[in-house]
Amino acid sequence: MEVNSRKHQVEKKQELTFAERVARTCHEVNRAYCEGHGDFSQVPWDEAPRWVHESAMQGIKYFLSNPTATPEDMHISWYKQKEETGWIYGETKDPLKKEHPCMVSYNELPYNQRIKDTLFLSVVKSFVTSN
Repeated sequence: MEVNSRKHQVEKKQELTFAERVARTCHEVNRAYCEGHGDFSQVPWDEAPRWVHESAMQGIKYFLSNPTATPEDMHISWYKQKEETGWIYGETKDPLKKEHPCMVSYNELPYNQRIKDTLFLSVVKSFVTSN
């Protein structure tokens, strides 16, 4: 039974579009980075809410349209997308209130948050240049 379940999971992952595969990888790299720093608030991709998936997909689409984007450009794009959907600054991330501590300019982000933007961009670039 477990073998069939694993086979189904593999088949399901193969059905994902290119952008979905990249988004999943970006999310999991981000989650691993956070866990390495003691932040266990990120859930696995398959458990993440739709808005998390959409946010990652938006980042990928932005880069594909702007292949010379920098981590700062990625943050600005993310910020605008969040702002358009009603998110504001908050001390802690709260999806119900749509509050996020990263709703600040790139230069105001803590170093570890700027690294997350760099990681996201690096993962996307690695997929784009390998295809």
